[in-house]
Amino acid sequence: MYNNYYIGPHISIFGGVENSIKKAYNLNSTAFGLFLKNPLQWKFPEIKNFQIEKFKYNCKKYNFSNNQILPHSSFLINLGHPDKKKLEKCRIYFLKEVKRCYLLGLKFLNVHPGSHLNQISENVCLKNISESINFVLNNTDEIIIIIENTAGQGTNVGYNFKHIAKIISNVNNKKRIGVCLDTCHLFASGYDLRNIKNCKLIFKNFDKVVNLKYLKSLHLNDSKKNFFSRKDRHENLGYGKIGKKFFSWIFKNKIFLKKPIILETPKKKLWKKELKWIKSKIKF
Repeated sequence: MYNNYYIGPHISIFGGVENSIKKAYNLNSTAFGLFLKNPLQWKFPEIKNFQIEKFKYNCKKYNFSNNQILPHSSFLINLGHPDKKKLEKCRIYFLKEVKRCYLLGLKFLNVHPGSHLNQISENVCLKNISESINFVLNNTDEIIIIIENTAGQGTNVGYNFKHIAKIISNVNNKKRIGVCLDTCHLFASGYDLRNIKNCKLIFKNFDKVVNLKYLKSLHLNDSKKNFFSRKDRHENLGYGKIGKKFFSWIFKNKIFLKKPIILETPKKKLWKKELKWIKSKIKF
C-alpha cells in the first residue's frame, strides 16, 4: 500500500544533484524533492553530461520515475516582478531551470508565484505571473509548471485559491500547469486544517475554485506559527499548530494517491520517524 503514495523529504544536492536519488532511497522514500542548484544565488553553473547520465541511471536503479520527483525552483525568482528588466531576468532564469529539468528527464518544476513589492496591484502581479509562465512554456517542451500556494507573507500573491485560479485562467497551455499545496502555507493564509470537517470543505472549495485536476503535489509541513498568521514557518508533523489529524486524513484519501508528497520539515533527524508514522496511517 505504501507504494500507492509517493512520499519523501526534500533532499540536499550537496555532492551533486545525481546523488540525491540514493539519499532518498536510503530513507525508504517513494518520492523526493530537490533544488536544481543553489536556490539563493543567481549564478547558474552548467550541469555536466556525466551528472545528467548518472542522475538518469540512479533513477532507474532506485526505481524513481519522474512522477515521484518534485524539483523546486530558486527562491530568487519573482514571476510577477513589477520592474520590467528584473521581470525579464527572472523569466530567463526560470527558463534555464525548466530546460535543466528537461535534460534530467524530469516532469515537474515547482515555483513560488511571485510578489508585487507594493509597486503594482495584486491583479497586475497575477497577470505578470501568467505571462511569465506562458513565456517559459512557449520556449520549452513537456515540463509541467507547478504553482505553489503561499502563506501570504509580505507582498506575496498566491495565498488563496482565487489567486491560483486567476493565474491558471491566463495560462494558454492548461496541460502544462498544475498546483502544489503547501499545508503550512494553507494554514498560515487562513485555511484551517485542524479538524476533518474543515479539511473536506477546503478541498471541496479548491475543486470548485481551481479544479482538483490541477492538484499535482503536496508539500507536507506543520506550522510553527498560529492559524492565519501569514508567516511561513515550517514545523515537523505533529509538533506544530496544525496537529496530526489532518496529516492522518491525507493518507486515507484517494485524491492524494500517486502524487509527489514532499516533506519540507526542518528537523531532518525526524524524517525516518515521520515516514514510519505516515506508513502506519496509509489505507490505500
